[in-house]
Amino acid sequence: MNQMINSISLTGNWELDIKQMLEQYNKPHTYEHSVRVANEAKRIAKRFGVNEEAAAIAGYLHDISAIIPNDERIQVAEEMQIEVLQEERIFPMIIHQKLSKRIANEIFKVENETILDAISCHTTLRKNATPIDMVLFVADKIEWDQSGTPPYITEIQEALDQSLEHACFAYISYLWERRQNLKVVHPWLQDAYFDLKEKLGVE
Repeated sequence: MNQMINSISLTGNWELDIKQMLEQYNKPHTYEHSVRVANEAKRIAKRFGVNEEAAAIAGYLHDISAIIPNDERIQVAEEMQIEVLQEERIFPMIIHQKLSKRIANEIFKVENETILDAISCHTTLRKNATPIDMVLFVADKIEWDQSGTPPYITEIQEALDQSLEHACFAYISYLWERRQNLKVVHPWLQDAYFDLKEKLGVE
């Protein structure tokens, strides 16, 4: 972590700062995805009366832990004394959300807890999600980091016409129906599914 801190001088321009770091680690794809997510998060935030700047910052930094190779993430998390769940040991990609939160805090000096919490659950969501949690979660799914069009995009966009909660549930339901095919079902995702199902009155 210290070598990361020494290798970046913050300018205060979020886009420039993440570009500087991600390019050092040869992650241009992550940079492009993060900019798209930040812009989408800002749009969704404006639509639902959520702080746009906070949403954009969360978007810029949500995948900043891409600088840590997948096969080193569990070890790095343990060194940082981050709680590692069994599901994260099986499928280390998921712990990148917790690692990104720590990097956002320690290297990019983000102290706003709502931004940090949104970053830490942007892949799985969580129960009792805050508005900014949901904004980042949905923005990340709309501007996914794979090629082509997300298979669930229509459902999410139609659900956004109802509420943020409906949009989150549209994506989580998509995963839930295919949970037998997932490498793991993260407990936070399961919590979010049942929490939203109850709040939305879905049978």
